[in-house]
Amino acid sequence: MLDTRRTRTLKSRDKQTRFAAPYLAVATLVGAAAFPTTVMAQTPAPLQEWQYSAGVPLEKLMEPTIPTWQVAVGAAMALQPRYDGSDRYHFEGGPSIDIRYSDLYFASTGEGFGANVLQGQNWRISIAAAYDLGRRGQDDDEHLHGMGNINPAPEVKLAADYVVSKDFPLVLRADIRRSFGGSNGWVGDLGAYMPLPGSSKTFFWFAGPSVTFADSNYMNTWFGVNPAQAAASNYPYYHASAGIKSAGFGVSAIWFFQKHWFAACDLALEQLVGSAARSPITQRSSNGVLDLSVNYEF
Repeated sequence: MLDTRRTRTLKSRDKQTRFAAPYLAVATLVGAAAFPTTVMAQTPAPLQEWQYSAGVPLEKLMEPTIPTWQVAVGAAMALQPRYDGSDRYHFEGGPSIDIRYSDLYFASTGEGFGANVLQGQNWRISIAAAYDLGRRGQDDDEHLHGMGNINPAPEVKLAADYVVSKDFPLVLRADIRRSFGGSNGWVGDLGAYMPLPGSSKTFFWFAGPSVTFADSNYMNTWFGVNPAQAAASNYPYYHASAGIKSAGFGVSAIWFFQKHWFAACDLALEQLVGSAARSPITQRSSNGVLDLSVNYEF
């Protein structure tokens, strides 16, 4: 499958515009890779939301014939803050799984379990069930002492992707998530990304910005200090307002070092703003996440 798609793309390269040429290799591989990411997807201080499904909307536009089954599994490791706004980092590891059936259903450690409920040649709307692992006070007892835990909670996510065109493969993405438990709040993202020049048959990469919004329930759970927490900790009472939580930028790359084996690397930088940045819990308003995985595509 992979060799056939590569050959088909190479044969069609001369038919494309000069602007689109650097991106053609993306279409040959993006469906197979589907950018599986670490098991820590949807936790605080994550990658950019678009990085969990980078390239998937491009596949249908660039490659009309999509395999019925697309499966990739592997192992991943992430270096990320101990909590959103922490100045301390730790490593997390877990599986990397991405399964897609007939451009309709998907099960992914990044996107969750869901389906494309509406779609066209260059757009899709999906709904998925995901999971937020919450925050444990013991992750950083010095800074979270008396704050209690934020319990793990399931989430429902509605997302939409739109590709401008083949010649200008900019992908626009919007999503909104609601947790049931944990913060019991709403959080959403607006993002954009596109493949970068320098992509080839075995290597391709994407980059783009993202902005995250959240309601008052979410903001106060993660960044607020209620009266009981103020009495049990060294922090003063603090009310976090709804609005823009953060702005960020991400870069994702995939390298096929053998026919079925590939390595993925995701880097994201996040800048907390507004109530999140001013929170007494926030030790550092600028954070980064580095995710590495090795995967096998069947």
